[in-house]
Amino acid sequence: MTAGAPVLEAKDLTLDYATPSGSVRAVERVSFTVAKGERLVLLGPSGCGKSSILKAVAGFVAPAEGRIALHGRPVQGPGPDRVVVFQEFDQLLPWKTVRDNVAFPLRATGRLRAAEAREKADAAIARVGLARAADAYPHTLSGGMKQRVAIARALAAEPEILLMDEPFAALDALTRETLQAELLGLAESLGFTLLFVTHSIDEAVLIGTKLHLLSAHPGRTIAAFDVSHLDGDSWGSPEFERVAGEVHRLLFGRDDRHGARRAARPQEGAHA
Repeated sequence: MTAGAPVLEAKDLTLDYATPSGSVRAVERVSFTVAKGERLVLLGPSGCGKSSILKAVAGFVAPAEGRIALHGRPVQGPGPDRVVVFQEFDQLLPWKTVRDNVAFPLRATGRLRAAEAREKADAAIARVGLARAADAYPHTLSGGMKQRVAIARALAAEPEILLMDEPFAALDALTRETLQAELLGLAESLGFTLLFVTHSIDEAVLIGTKLHLLSAHPGRTIAAFDVSHLDGDSWGSPEFERVAGEVHRLLFGRDDRHGARRAARPQEGAHA
């Protein structure tokens, strides 16, 4: 792969869903690229198709038009080069310990022996700060700890691209901020490539090195931002607020970002 060549490319991606009343267009002619080590965040209102795009990249949904390619090769179904971390906590197997949950996908491929899978699992568990909980079962864990296990399981597989679909949306505010910071730390230390879906502007600006804004249903590209000059220490800075305000204006057509957040505060915790 030549320097700067994209790991992931979507070109004129269009996604349709079949319903009893006919075909529904979820995404229309969306294009983007992600280079090695970049963190691309898909951001837009509920129903804009951002999760559908992530599922298409994962290989769960086939494009109606356009293409998705990894290293120039079309995506044709799921593969070990892409691992998804979802929002829901029920992705863990309740009868297995943390260690066995993380090791299970490694063993299921048949490529690693039990001892090798355990070693990789323990290393990933330690990275997310759960070494002391390796022998615990999911029902004993908090929501944040369960999501750390899911992230450890994804990292242990050493995917080409980590796909995260609103992974922190169901968590309380303090846990969410903690995991955002931990994810940034892992991204900086491990240098993985990330495709991240969220409906939170602040989270998008914090996590991403690139932002891709989508319109309401069907999802079309509104704008793309390079925010690689911002990092975790930029939170709340004038430049962070400037970028977040511009994103808010493009998505909602107005500049009252903080006023909108205050108005929405009584409903925090509800799913968008």
